[in-house]
Amino acid sequence: MATLTTVELKAFVPARDFKLSKRFYSDLGFAMPWSDDNLAYLHHGDTGFLLQKFYVKELADNFVMHLLVEDVDSWWAHVQEARVAEKYGVMSRPPQQQPWRMRDFALADPSGVLWLIAQNMP
Repeated sequence: MATLTTVELKAFVPARDFKLSKRFYSDLGFAMPWSDDNLAYLHHGDTGFLLQKFYVKELADNFVMHLLVEDVDSWWAHVQEARVAEKYGVMSRPPQQQPWRMRDFALADPSGVLWLIAQNMP
């Protein structure tokens, strides 16, 4: 029997305004090594996703990405210094301790996709 292994899992994140969303994720700190008219590969370190020029409000409003980082307060400071929420008119919520032993903050993207950026806590 063959051994089943995995290499990576990527989400296809919807974008209402593809160009605006690409700028948002760039300001958030993601690199974009490849893009065409309908799809963009974005990553930060070894973590990545595909941004797609596709939008259904009901999907975007219920789409959640969870990004686990080493230092959530540094990420929050970057979001604040870059004025990401103000620049794009999106919701943000400061870091808070969660009962599941994580500290996270919330940030919506311009399409309504919710990002929870979190750090494991002891």
